[in-house]
Amino acid sequence: MQRNADTQYPIMLVHGLFGFDRIGKLELFHGIRQALRNAGAHVFIPCLSATHSNEARGQQLQTQIERVLAGTGASKVNLIGHSQGALAARYAAATLPQQVASMTSVSGPNHGSELADCLRKALTPGRLPERVAVAASTLFVEFLRFASGQPNIPQDALAALNALTTEGVAAFNAKYPQGLPDTWGGQGDEQVNGVRYYSWSGTLQRNLLAEGANALDPLHAFCRGFSGFFTREAEQNDGMVGRYSSHLGTVLRSDHPMDHMDSINQTAGLVRTGVDPVGLYLEHAERLKLIGL
Repeated sequence: MQRNADTQYPIMLVHGLFGFDRIGKLELFHGIRQALRNAGAHVFIPCLSATHSNEARGQQLQTQIERVLAGTGASKVNLIGHSQGALAARYAAATLPQQVASMTSVSGPNHGSELADCLRKALTPGRLPERVAVAASTLFVEFLRFASGQPNIPQDALAALNALTTEGVAAFNAKYPQGLPDTWGGQGDEQVNGVRYYSWSGTLQRNLLAEGANALDPLHAFCRGFSGFFTREAEQNDGMVGRYSSHLGTVLRSDHPMDHMDSINQTAGLVRTGVDPVGLYLEHAERLKLIGL
């Protein structure tokens, strides 16, 4: 059956930490942009710093929102942010609500990431491990920039790490609380300043055998390993973000059987049987269309 995701306003897919649009035939939002376009949506992927603070990336996003509006003649956009991309999108929605119709968080660390907390504790400021980590991150970002053909824009690995910790996101939330739940694990206001807020995310499943071939995928293995650093949400996380930490606005679902990378279709479509990440984006676009967005 032909899907209809012809939303009134363009959709912008906002990448998170170490994100990019594509490297050769490899897309970060694997198959998602094309599926949305095939269903009638106008879709754009902004180019943001692979590593930087939430505010810096949010300001970059604002500039590109204005370009999309100027190029399409639309008056607003629908923002869908994955991981740290959700925080950049929240910044743009909070500071320029007149240009944003909806803001959707996909596996976003809206209350911080316990994994980032552990990394921050392990990397003592000014000590050798921190310097080595920054150097490695810088080299990786340079590789991504070269391979993807992205422009040379500012990068700051330490700012990104600090921005993703529980403390860093708490400071961010104090300035931009739109859509946040009043209680841990609850839902937030669906609409704030004319912007509709939504979220969805996943959790690792205990039964590794149920993953099938996906259990052999290196990205899934990393998420399984990272999951061991969680304590507050020890069995309720996707390997990088806790289930309840992801809650924002109307929570569509926060326990899809997906790891953190599954929620963007694992960059190569290697996800467990029975999960359709692309379908979640199509369903959401249809949801936005139905309410006139």
